[in-house]
Amino acid sequence: MSTLSPDALVSQLEWRYATKLFDPARHIPSDVWARLEKSLVLTPSSFGLQPWKFMVITNLAVKQQLVAHSWNQTQPAECSHLVVFAARKTLTEADVDHYVDSMIEARGVTKESLQGFRNMLTGFTAKLAAARTLHDWAVRQVYIALGNFMTSCAVLGIDACPMEGIDPIKYDEVLGLTDTPFATSVACAAGYRLGDDKYATLPKVRFSASEIIQHV
Repeated sequence: MSTLSPDALVSQLEWRYATKLFDPARHIPSDVWARLEKSLVLTPSSFGLQPWKFMVITNLAVKQQLVAHSWNQTQPAECSHLVVFAARKTLTEADVDHYVDSMIEARGVTKESLQGFRNMLTGFTAKLAAARTLHDWAVRQVYIALGNFMTSCAVLGIDACPMEGIDPIKYDEVLGLTDTPFATSVACAAGYRLGDDKYATLPKVRFSASEIIQHV
């Protein structure tokens, strides 16, 4: 049962904006951050395969290093927590089996009962790999996680700024992802806005519902 009223949800979504200036002296409390990490874990994905890794960066030296690879935007250095969303480049049968094993443990079902599902997943991922589109698919899943994270931040009164203006290859080098099954897709800075960030009070520019929503 929801504990957040519909009006409160809209109010928080109106309050949020892509924060340009963070207060580097303010840090997200550990209990709040733990819930935001849980929102990442709970993000839905296609077939539940979760083809991602979330790099949470709080080390100031690392955050400062990433500024040069973020078109010199200062959010990575000034925010409380920087989340880098990395998508899978590969997804093997062993990865599928790991997911199936997790289902068995969580739901108390047998391996035999999931054999058909497992075969479908391995066929699906093999088809993507053969077409060289697996990473593209994984990146689309990552953006579901980004949206879920940003909404969760807004609901909890945490400022956030999604960042596509980054050099993913350099991010991979800094974060040690280069020779792993994962590659940087997008980042999101989270923390608390500075009071003099002029973008905080600018009216939102959105097309009207009648223009972008069609009821069928």
